[in-house]
Amino acid sequence: MARIGAPCRNLELKAKDRDPARSLEVCEALGAEDRGALVQKDTYFETARGRLKLREEAGANAHLIAYERPDLPGHKESQYRIIRVDDPTGLREALSAVLGISVVVSKTRRLFVLASTRIHLDRVDGLGHFIEFEGVVSGDGDPGRFAPLLADLRRSFAISEGDLVGGSYSDLLRAAAEV
Repeated sequence: MARIGAPCRNLELKAKDRDPARSLEVCEALGAEDRGALVQKDTYFETARGRLKLREEAGANAHLIAYERPDLPGHKESQYRIIRVDDPTGLREALSAVLGISVVVSKTRRLFVLASTRIHLDRVDGLGHFIEFEGVVSGDGDPGRFAPLLADLRRSFAISEGDLVGGSYSDLLRAAAEV
């Protein structure tokens, strides 16, 4: 059914993307490696702590992702586990039956990689465009080592304080539904 993944950590930053065409140009100008577009559907389940989502991606394996991170604007450390799932439909039905579904996030993600940092240019259904940076740590590495690079990327993409996003897309979609 699933293979258990080792715990991982990253340093990440998420922001509104006010000019997606310019962001694409910045990625290219920085020499970031274009890994193409990913179509993803994340089903978030109700949890007492952290977040739990089933990620289904066109043409790829599904994964269950459990993660915790502070909901603060700016860069923050995230701790997570990723588990490959061979039967996403069965798992979604089982988790939905016992936990309930919180929200479903559908997005198209353009993935770039620069200096072991992932740059996501996201178009999220119902929310708009966002940019996300993730510096992934291997083993016992220090996520703080990515802070200078994330700060440089933030300047390169002209991300202002007002553009920073503290929570996840799931939080933003739930908040939009309450309005």
